[in-house]
Amino acid sequence: MSSKPLLIEVRELSKCYGEHQVNALRQVSLQIAVGDFVALMGPSGCGKSTLLNILGAIDRPTAGSVLINGENLFEKSEKALTQFRRERMGFIFQSFNLLTTLTVAENVALPLELNPKLKEATRKDSVKSILERVSMSHRANFYPSQLSGGEMQRVAIARALVHRPAIVLADEPTGNLDTENGESILQLLRELSGQDGQTVLMATHSDEAAQSAQRIIQMRDGRMLNEPILSEPV
Repeated sequence: MSSKPLLIEVRELSKCYGEHQVNALRQVSLQIAVGDFVALMGPSGCGKSTLLNILGAIDRPTAGSVLINGENLFEKSEKALTQFRRERMGFIFQSFNLLTTLTVAENVALPLELNPKLKEATRKDSVKSILERVSMSHRANFYPSQLSGGEMQRVAIARALVHRPAIVLADEPTGNLDTENGESILQLLRELSGQDGQTVLMATHSDEAAQSAQRIIQMRDGRMLNEPILSEPV
């Protein structure tokens, strides 16, 4: 049992879609501690993306509960859930989702724009710092159309991390990248959980990517199959 504080507790979580009640999740239960790096692994349609979306309060479960720091996520109002996503969560998607009309720096600054209390100088410092961390400072004034796939993913990650979220949800973050760029992304995710103490959940179908995590949760047909624990991240 981990000595780290419990952050996320999932209890008997189920999710059904459509009139035919397709089961995307079937009574999933798990616990995730502060600073864990967890890989959800399985083929397309196994439920890993659905689980990430529910943990990020993008979707709601049909049954079961999600507790974060002991608070039931879905007992919150929609306004409170929106604030929770803005302040506590960072989302990394395979498709990047960058706004083509904004520069790299402007895309990264978007989460900070949602906080009116932040001073302009603080926003600029935060953007500068995170772009340095993902080695994209030299592209700050470029537009997405001027970037490679690996560069766009690093920008998307910078945008997800600029507000220092407690929980980072990454859905196939290396799926569109070559081996070198994919490894650099995985290294950054390892650093987030190891050095920064942020909690990282990554959905992947890649054995190689999953080996970067401290825990690998195998999923199939909406269920957790097993939960091997790695001694140390590689």
